[in-house]
Amino acid sequence: MPKSKRSQVVSLTKTDKRSTKAAKAAQIDEIKSHADSEKYVWVFSVGNMRNAALKDVRQRWKGSGRLFFGRAKVMAKALGTTPEEEHRPGLHAVGRRLGGPVGLFFTSTPPDEVTEWFRDFVKPDFARAGNVAPRDVILPEGPVVMYNDPSSPFPSSMEPQLRKLGLSTRLVKGVPTLSQSQIVCKEGDRLTSEQTQLLKLLGERLAEFKIRLAGYWSENDGWVEVDGLPDPEEYVGSSALGDGEDVDDEL
Repeated sequence: MPKSKRSQVVSLTKTDKRSTKAAKAAQIDEIKSHADSEKYVWVFSVGNMRNAALKDVRQRWKGSGRLFFGRAKVMAKALGTTPEEEHRPGLHAVGRRLGGPVGLFFTSTPPDEVTEWFRDFVKPDFARAGNVAPRDVILPEGPVVMYNDPSSPFPSSMEPQLRKLGLSTRLVKGVPTLSQSQIVCKEGDRLTSEQTQLLKLLGERLAEFKIRLAGYWSENDGWVEVDGLPDPEEYVGSSALGDGEDVDDEL
């Protein structure tokens, strides 16, 4: 029979194994190169991961530092996890700490300057489902407003959505209004998707993007603990792995 000329469905999810292997090899080589050229190798974790914020950090350190975040096994393989495999004497102390959502930061900037910079770099953002509420959010009786601005009440068209998200509102002179105060969330609550949607509409930013420096390694000092790595349970619902984008190619 002649071959069918009908259009065929081609899956775009297939990845060339050779290209993937080559990309990993290139990243390993790049990590080894930075381990040779920079004085300090830092291990960090991220609270409330946001790819845009991490890219901002990368841009700010461009020329004086290099971030890698993503595939811990690839990074560990580059540095080595045992004295027999380590790229440089003592680097296995870094490699064996690379597990879960952690990254590497290479720089020759003195440690005190690095720690001060990262502890000051915090970016507020909207919480996501699964995040833990750091404080109470309670709406007072009266018109429901955006961003705590009395001059910006929600329009009447939003009233059905506010009710759907759990608010006991009614229209008063065309404005969604509460007849009594209502709790949106309490400190310690693990937030639901409905709560996070409502908090975003209200303009309440309960999450913070922040990089936690576990420690650093240098040829002279070996491994120096700074803030340590967080407990694995802290990663639950923390969006630690990002926004769904692949950051390895750029970071």
